[in-house]
Amino acid sequence: MRQRNSVASYNIGKHRFLELYHYCMQYPDWIKEIRELRGLRSHETGATGSGLSNPTASAAIKAAELSKRCKLIEDTTVEANKELAQYILAGVTDAECTYPVLEARGMPASRALYYRSRRKFYYLLSKKVK
Repeated sequence: MRQRNSVASYNIGKHRFLELYHYCMQYPDWIKEIRELRGLRSHETGATGSGLSNPTASAAIKAAELSKRCKLIEDTTVEANKELAQYILAGVTDAECTYPVLEARGMPASRALYYRSRRKFYYLLSKKVK
């Protein structure tokens, strides 16, 4: 008889899972946007117009907001499984990073351990993202 462990109780609803899945799938876009926003500051030529708008400050605020989202995902992967964090991050932010792809990249975990850790990640993220 298979014993239920605490990870198996990390059930979240189908639609909540899909919401979190799509949240994580935005990670590469956020990283790209952060890089672009930081590049904007280095190319800024000064204030224009009425002076009421500060593109550099707006870009910094947006980059900080996106960085916070990325850090939340990164920190949650570590919390879910420190040893597999880099693989969980790849798996939850890139639809092409399936278990066989991660295994080929040298992931040191069984299929069962990886998926348990990934379920734990989504459970923890669900508690953090409102």
